[in-house]
Amino acid sequence: MPLPETKTLLTRIEGGVLHVTFNRPESRNSMSTEMLSDIEAVFDAVAADRSVRAVVLRGAGGHFCSGADLKSMLAGGMKPPAPGEPDAVANMNRGFGTMLRRVQNAPQVVIAVCEGAVLGGGFGLACVSDIGFAHVNAKFGLPETTRGLPPAQIAPFVVERIGLTQARRLALTGAQFRGAEALRLGLVHEGFASEEELQTKLGETIQKVLNCAPEANAVTKAILLQAGKVDMDVVLDAAAAKFAACARGPEAPEGITAFIQKRSPKWANPN
Repeated sequence: MPLPETKTLLTRIEGGVLHVTFNRPESRNSMSTEMLSDIEAVFDAVAADRSVRAVVLRGAGGHFCSGADLKSMLAGGMKPPAPGEPDAVANMNRGFGTMLRRVQNAPQVVIAVCEGAVLGGGFGLACVSDIGFAHVNAKFGLPETTRGLPPAQIAPFVVERIGLTQARRLALTGAQFRGAEALRLGLVHEGFASEEELQTKLGETIQKVLNCAPEANAVTKAILLQAGKVDMDVVLDAAAAKFAACARGPEAPEGITAFIQKRSPKWANPN
């Protein structure tokens, strides 16, 4: 499936993996409204494509993402809307939440490579990834309150990722911290100190993802994301129906047969 043209992202698909690079290095990959739209467009394009098994998010120029493009926000004006008119500032902010949910709910495994600035909206993206890697010197933080703003769209995802007590501490102090602390908090899952170490760990993780059946992974992710948000009986009933659909689909017979025959399933080595 062809990917949409984007002005703020670099994209390529290789071996079943979509690599998305935020490409505004002059601003440490701060998020403009155009970048929000570009991210959504790319994720929409591959949403139904099971040949894309994982999405790796990374930033150009040594930074993941430094958060919202505050200069653009100020340039756009902060005046309240006229009576009956939509609130442009509120709509712009709400767009962050829409983008984060789009990434979180992607059927693919989303992997975030965090280095340099991982602030504000970048912090939020790390929180909605399935697997996170952090450079030991990456700088994480929620600096919004030090700018006189709340981390309005990001906060709920931070709570989901690291828990309410840690989210309160970080959001209400504007504290910044490095990769080792992100690992300790459970914000990320692996640390790295060099590109070579990253590529080794990333390659191992991607191969593990490729060993999993794509539709089974998509269904599993959807079940996991329902936990704690929907009545448990509703979650389990829906999960049972999804299990039955997978059992009758093409992946389970191949996976079970491959296990019995002591070989890799067909999906483990995508072209």
